Amino acid sequence: METLLATSTALLAGLLMTRVFKLIHLHFPDVTAFLLAGLLVGPYCLGRLGIPGLGFVSMEAVDSLGVLSNTALGFIAFAIGNEFRLSQLKATGKQATAIGIIQAVTATALVDLALVGLHFCFGEDTLPLSAAITLGAIAAATAPAATLMVVRQYKAKGEVTDLLLPIVALDDAVGLIIFAVSFGIAQALKGGELNIYAIIVNPILEIICSLILGAVLGALLTELEKLFFSNSNRLSLSIGFVVLTIALASIKIPLGEIEISFSSLLVCMMLGTVFCNMSEYSADIMNRADKWTAPLFATFFVISGAGLELSVFRYPAVLLIGLVYIVTRCLGKYFGASFSSAIMGCSENVRKYLGITLFPQAGVALGMVVMAQSLGGKEASLIRNVVLFSVLVYEIAGPMMTKMALNAAGEIDSIPAQKKTRERFAHQ
Repeated sequence: METLLATSTALLAGLLMTRVFKLIHLHFPDVTAFLLAGLLVGPYCLGRLGIPGLGFVSMEAVDSLGVLSNTALGFIAFAIGNEFRLSQLKATGKQATAIGIIQAVTATALVDLALVGLHFCFGEDTLPLSAAITLGAIAAATAPAATLMVVRQYKAKGEVTDLLLPIVALDDAVGLIIFAVSFGIAQALKGGELNIYAIIVNPILEIICSLILGAVLGALLTELEKLFFSNSNRLSLSIGFVVLTIALASIKIPLGEIEISFSSLLVCMMLGTVFCNMSEYSADIMNRADKWTAPLFATFFVISGAGLELSVFRYPAVLLIGLVYIVTRCLGKYFGASFSSAIMGCSENVRKYLGITLFPQAGVALGMVVMAQSLGGKEASLIRNVVLFSVLVYEIAGPMMTKMALNAAGEIDSIPAQKKTRERFAHQ
């Protein structure tokens, strides 16, 4: 009962907020409206009234919908996998790979330099070196969910968009390796031992196993689709397979010092990639899935907004470190993408605007924060609060900046259509 009530509240609040934005002529992406609706019904606003159904009364209530959020992320990754069609990869594959790696490494390097500098200025008590290095690694991650929603809402098409979605997908793999190496060093600095398995073997094994599992499930889904002749049944099978994939990706198999684990985003992305390249029904099913998942994604972003921690504003040190983290990460993403795209011979539009679209950060970064909590003590608390603060800023401002960048690049042509719709509505 409470779960259903919370889910319906989240969805209705998000949809109504988009109408409020339209009435007051705020031309922000729907993602921003959903996130602000989440803040409104979250524990720091309406939730404080303690009335179930009116808002989320606690963070525990928000966390209770974690299964729904994980499911939404799985479908987002599945949709991004559809962007890895061989016909597109032949044209952009090398560019996307090079840019994806360079911009992630550049962001990590700049954040590391800035925060290590702060460490020497303010000392170990304010910013431990292990925390600075870990935050640098987290900076590599980009949020695929917000980016995909903006691209879909405005039907963006062009060179920037063609590179953006594969790069965002690659960030999961690149970020995982960077985080594993940096976090291993951070643990050693804090007094632990430098574990080669944790730093190199496990993350590489996780990526390989995730891609293999996704490929196997994608091939199996393609074969099973042939047993059905109704598009509705094929859609149902695809949805069931994505949910199955999300469940299987949560399995962990310890083998001594080696642990076989999977990245849900990578597995679902590979599922979508293999399916879209092997199945003749994939284009139709993907289009139908987009409509089916629209309310799921809206609810996901409202829940994400409700889970944003406003309590971090109480800590001046967190705000200062957070601002440095945000600014240097954005500089790293922008200049890393600009520099690498120039090397790869991309157009001026790509060099000028691609980096801006890589600013959003959320789910993957928060997952890294959970792993970083094993540092314990003030390091774990500082990392968590800084990333929560940055996610709050990125999730509100990031989608708007992505929209502006794509619009400036000339890849959004649905805005005039929206104006016509509003004018037609006003005359009725």
